[in-house]
Amino acid sequence: MYRSSTRIRAFALMLFVGVLVSANAPGRSVSDFDHFSTGFPLTGAHRNADCESCHTRGLFKGTPRRCAACHSTTSRLGGERKPPDHMNTNDLCEDCHTTFAWSPVTRFDHADTLGTCVSCHNGRTAPGKSPSHIRSGNNCDDCHTTGSWQSARFDHGQVTGNCASCHNGSTATGKGPRHIQTGNLCEDCHRTTAWTPVTRVDHADVIGTCFSCHNGTTATGKPVNHIASGNTCDDCHTTNSWSGAAFDHSQASGSCFSCHNGSTATGKNPQHIQTGNLCEDCHRNTAWTPVVRVDHADVIGTCFSCHNGTTATGKPVNHIASGNTCDDCHTTNGWSGAVFDHNAVAPGTCSQCHNGTTATGKPANHVQTSAQCDNCHSTRSWTPASFDHSTVTGACSTCHLGDKPGNHPTTTNNCEACHGTTSWSSISRVDHNEVLGCQSCHNGSIARGKPRDHPNTTQDCDACHSTRTWDR
Repeated sequence: MYRSSTRIRAFALMLFVGVLVSANAPGRSVSDFDHFSTGFPLTGAHRNADCESCHTRGLFKGTPRRCAACHSTTSRLGGERKPPDHMNTNDLCEDCHTTFAWSPVTRFDHADTLGTCVSCHNGRTAPGKSPSHIRSGNNCDDCHTTGSWQSARFDHGQVTGNCASCHNGSTATGKGPRHIQTGNLCEDCHRTTAWTPVTRVDHADVIGTCFSCHNGTTATGKPVNHIASGNTCDDCHTTNSWSGAAFDHSQASGSCFSCHNGSTATGKNPQHIQTGNLCEDCHRNTAWTPVVRVDHADVIGTCFSCHNGTTATGKPVNHIASGNTCDDCHTTNGWSGAVFDHNAVAPGTCSQCHNGTTATGKPANHVQTSAQCDNCHSTRSWTPASFDHSTVTGACSTCHLGDKPGNHPTTTNNCEACHGTTSWSSISRVDHNEVLGCQSCHNGSIARGKPRDHPNTTQDCDACHSTRTWDR
């Protein structure tokens, strides 16, 4: 056994000497040695390294082949060590470096890294978060992979806390300065795939007023055809939908006009009749129209400003000729039962109204007269008419011209010679001086005629009789 060991050592020594002799033989150098034959070909910077920097003390066998065996702080060989500021990694140098140079490092195997991502990706050792990076913590691998910075994605399925526990503006992006005033339950409105678009808003989480969002900028506001109103949306709308808006007027404590003034809520439009501001006197709280009751005490304008046939019912086609001061005859209770109070009318001025334009005038068959209506008529009715003949200064025929009927005796036109002023009939006196022929009356029909025993004669009565008596 001892002899065998001695022989092996002697053979190794002879082999080493042979190599040295062969290397230093004329026409042959160390650089001519085919290092590939050893199973470790020299590449890159290793080609220029001195043999003894790896083969120390003349030993060839057992020379390490791994990078870290030479390039480590504990190595007995003279390889360049990892600098103090080298990132925390294992000792597999070849996973990132080549034999040509330590830098630049064009490939990095993150499986060899021992520290956290940010221990390298801090903007100094390796690229860190860019200025436009969302606000986040430093656990890069929460979103990124080692394949690429791009296509970052966070698996929210693994989150056990609420969104705000991360999305607080420090750990991850939080609410921006223009975010509406809300609680911190992000998930009530946002999805885990993207902040926008927000397709659902849980209004229970909103802290501000409706208008702080629904102002036409942050969220849908009032459309151009919205009724005039204030900005307290929830007075009429619910959070379920804009449509179906309803205002509960039972909760209103003030007058209608305190809201319906054209600013807070819809007020009177330009075509509204002239009235006070007591809306409730005419309108209902369910709808402006139809107006089924009008409190005329609130109307400021004249009757005709409404009752003109356009705004409200006006005079029908069969209305008597009249002016447009409706309340001269009508009340606000009803059109029927109209009556005009003539007490305020000065006597003798009837025709100022009863002229056929302002009010009913004389009909076509009225007796010819220039007297005022109240000389014959009363203010209660046109008929029956009564005329005070005591005021007459002229003859009857100046008025009663053509009034004699067809069977009237032939007389002059001195009516008062036979008739009284109270009635045409019941004539108790006849002034025969006005009669133009006896027989036109004394014919046995109109007045007493010749009796049966009267002598036969063709003479007129006055040939024998006088107007005082038949006997003389």
